[in-house]
This record gives sequence, structure tokens and C-alpha cells, in this order.
Amino acid sequence: MIVDCTAVIMAGGESQRMGRDKATLVLGEQTLLQHVVNIVQPLFSKVVVSVRQIRPEIELPQICDTYPNAGPLAGLCAGLEQAATPWIFAVATDMPFVQPAMIEQLAQRRAGFQAVVPVVQGHPQPLAAFYSVDCLSTIQGLLDATGKRSIRAALDLLNVCYVDTSELLAVDPSLQSFFDLDTPEDFAAAKKKCE
Repeated sequence: MIVDCTAVIMAGGESQRMGRDKATLVLGEQTLLQHVVNIVQPLFSKVVVSVRQIRPEIELPQICDTYPNAGPLAGLCAGLEQAATPWIFAVATDMPFVQPAMIEQLAQRRAGFQAVVPVVQGHPQPLAAFYSVDCLSTIQGLLDATGKRSIRAALDLLNVCYVDTSELLAVDPSLQSFFDLDTPEDFAAAKKKCE
């Protein structure tokens, strides 16, 4: 168990491309949110769900964005603000195949960094990543400013350990951890993977 870290499941998005709330989509016998909960609960002593507003159907502790309409960066900020641990692991609710071995691999790379972010085929994956609470003031500064308010903009300002695809393949040979469900087509493909 990664005891110095809180898992923050990001479930505050608008799901515009999907056309309906991704957290409640049923894949197999469970919602996408429940899939992710089942993966992270054995790994972390505390699991919370980041939402735009409290959702009564979610039984886990919830944290709400303190910066309205600021996207995933606001959810990340809320997770860091509320964390009772020195680290958080932020994971999107639409990543039902994230692998525990990949999470543990990233956790081992945290020393000396503010964030540990996997990179798949040249693209950082900031919603399957570790963030130190030391990031909070930088992220709040971005949210308070009038410039770009994105997690990628925050990464440019942080001391980040990027974990390359070649290393990720050692623990997740098909990189299924990074299969995220953005569209109805993605959801259909995920259903086929579960058959």
C-alpha cells in the first residue's frame, strides 16, 4: 500500500464528447467510477472523488472544485488542498483499465520531484500521475492568473519526473492503463475488451 498518498478520482468533467456522464456509464457489471475505485482502493489508504458539485449517488468522500469552470486543473487543485497526505495520485474516472503495477512503478519514482507523469507515445498523461502537495501554490497561482489554466501549463512550471513509454511497457505491455473513454466509440471498444 502507498501510505503517504491519497488517490483522487477525477469525476468533475462535463463529458461533452461522450454525450453523457462518464462516471455512471456501465462497463460489464460496474460503472466506470466503480472500476477505478476497485483498482485504487487496495493501493491507497484514502480514496476521494473530485467533483464539480456533491453527487449523492457517490458513497466515497467527495471534494468540490474551489475554482469554478476551470477544468481538470481545478479538480487537481481541490485534491491537493484537501489532501491529508504529502502526495496525491490523480486518475481520471474514464480510465477503467489502469494497472496497479503501473501505479506502483510511478510511485517509486517520486523522490526529488514534485510530480511523476507517464508519457505515452510522446504525450504526457497528467490524469494518471502523482503530484506532491508542494505543487499546490504553483497550481493556485495558475488558477488565480488570467493565462492558460491547464494541467499541462502547470507541468511546465513543476519539477516533473516523466516516465517514458519504454519503461511503462515493462509493467503494462499493452499500455491499457491509458485507454481512456472520451467518445461513444471509445466506450464501445471498452465493452469489447470486457467481453
